[in-house]
Amino acid sequence: MNRLAHASSPYLLQHKDNPVHWWEWGPDALAEARRLDRPVLVSIGYAACHWCHVMAHESFEDPDVAAVMNELYVNIKVDREERPDVDHVYMSALHLLGEQGGWPLTMFLTPQAEPFWGGTYFPKEPRFGRPGFVQVLKEISRLYRAEPERILKNRDALKAHLSRDAESDGGVLSLTDLDRMGLRLAELIDTENGGLQGAPKFPNPTILEYLFRYARRAGDEDARRRFLLTLERMALGGIRDHLGGGFARYSVDERWLVPHFEKMLYDNAQLLELYALAYAETGHALFKDAAEGIVTWLEREMVTPEGAFASSLDADSEGEEGRFYVWSLSEIREVLGEEDAAFFARVYDITEEGNFEGSNIPNRLITGEAPLPVEERLAAMRAKLLERRSARVRPGLDDKVLADWNGLMIASLARAAPLLDRPEWVGLAERAYRFISQAMSRSGRLGHSWRGGSLIFPGFALDHAAMMRAALALHEATGETSYLGDAETWRDVLLDAFMIEETGCLAMTARDADPLVIRPQPTQDEAVPNANGVFAEALVRLAQLTGTQADHQRAGDILTQLVGVARSSPLGHTSILNALDLHLRGLSILVTGNGAEPLHQVALRVPYPDRSVRRLRPGEALDENHPAKALASSSSEAQALVCAGMRCSLPVTSPEALADRVGEMMADDSSA
Repeated sequence: MNRLAHASSPYLLQHKDNPVHWWEWGPDALAEARRLDRPVLVSIGYAACHWCHVMAHESFEDPDVAAVMNELYVNIKVDREERPDVDHVYMSALHLLGEQGGWPLTMFLTPQAEPFWGGTYFPKEPRFGRPGFVQVLKEISRLYRAEPERILKNRDALKAHLSRDAESDGGVLSLTDLDRMGLRLAELIDTENGGLQGAPKFPNPTILEYLFRYARRAGDEDARRRFLLTLERMALGGIRDHLGGGFARYSVDERWLVPHFEKMLYDNAQLLELYALAYAETGHALFKDAAEGIVTWLEREMVTPEGAFASSLDADSEGEEGRFYVWSLSEIREVLGEEDAAFFARVYDITEEGNFEGSNIPNRLITGEAPLPVEERLAAMRAKLLERRSARVRPGLDDKVLADWNGLMIASLARAAPLLDRPEWVGLAERAYRFISQAMSRSGRLGHSWRGGSLIFPGFALDHAAMMRAALALHEATGETSYLGDAETWRDVLLDAFMIEETGCLAMTARDADPLVIRPQPTQDEAVPNANGVFAEALVRLAQLTGTQADHQRAGDILTQLVGVARSSPLGHTSILNALDLHLRGLSILVTGNGAEPLHQVALRVPYPDRSVRRLRPGEALDENHPAKALASSSSEAQALVCAGMRCSLPVTSPEALADRVGEMMADDSSA
């Protein structure tokens, strides 16, 4: 019996009519495996995953394959976005087996949920140098029955490695160390196409933020160029949806031309704030257009009726990856007419033969800014093509609401809004925030995934860390104290329910969550920043805002532990290193008094990696340990103070003077 009909996950619902006797992840499925003494086959994927669809059509929809699965295994389907903890444990096991990761993830477990073998996509028939899926199913079952000692040997080895805690070398890092790592990172950037060298190319937002921070801190113009080059090439490439806005997940080639066409909320959240930074740095319209395109896409396609943000758009439509997004030259002629089509084709690389499997992925060949009349003409053409595209069969929308991904987008909107002069984006962020903090919260703790009134609870560490960070971003943008209170609540939840005292790191899962074969506590960044790095940044920012001794001590202690972990593989831990940079170098700007909004806006236009901003409201008092306590006047006159660590400037009263003071203090820190 297939048990997925009542699942909340759109991915699981895609499989509800399979002849496979699927279970959802949980104790009932494992109890059934123990009762039958059968191994468990766990298949992990997500709704927007192209190869997940391929394996489903080839194998899971085939009655003969399903019959073998049902006879030999207890079969469990997992949405990796709903259960990132389950995915992390078994993806880690796959890596330990020497396999490259990816989805669908296909793992074989004992009835106690212990992994012993696995892979990713298996074709139905042998090809691509891989055995056929039915062959795999039968051989693993045979080994389980006939050679249990081999199964147990694999199981024990994997469990031993999976159970190892994150290890800190106890070392520390200075700004000099961060600069040395930044220089090495800059050398890894592709000088022609941007991004890390080679293919496939992923955006790697936390790595790009580290490069940006290093370039500003060290005054390294070459690193700055490589940061900007990466964002430019992505904005020109086929990875960007030039008609509808937003970015696909990654590019399979080194030129950012051919994407895997799924669009993920988390990628676009992180890229939004990077493009806002690039625009603030250069004033180039390309970066502004890319950032605004992300939000245009977000508002048009990803806002749920409740005001939160949906998770992803599928790569496939009508059974074909990318079909929704590609064009023939003849269709563009039909929409635009001969003259405009010829012009559009020259700009966006459209040819009769195509640039991708006989079709065309629009990517912009003209670098630099065209004259305004040319850009206006192109914008009108893009609007006509977007209208035509909207009549096509749309890719599927995964409309579940994830607290962590929403937290990333909320913070990004709040940070990007002042840099691009789009104050309405703060309102968009606040609406999503209200839904997450109210509908997905129980007694101060967050759930992870919501859809149709069904909430997966309790949430994970990243849910609380990302929403803590979002709360602080909204507090900085609006001055509302309630956001600060929420951030402190989620800080306490993380410390109480997720912190492992022995290692000083956050576990993914809460103490009272259903146990897995291990309790994972990863520290490395993946497509989303790691919860430990996000929490570290939020703790540093909270300490800069409140100025309390306890907050500063807590941020310093946790960073010390995490930096010791990050030293061994800095490129995989850039979210932690970014938090350290903020801790060592970030300015704290305090704005007080009546009529201080112009000062507040100037403060918010200082790029967020360099500062925290607090708007002190009437009746609010600073903590006794706040470095501005002695300097902040009791006068009602608008004023601002800029602090670096425990050293604060004298008050300034004009926006121009505040901008100058920030520049002076940043220069002092860079030369220190």
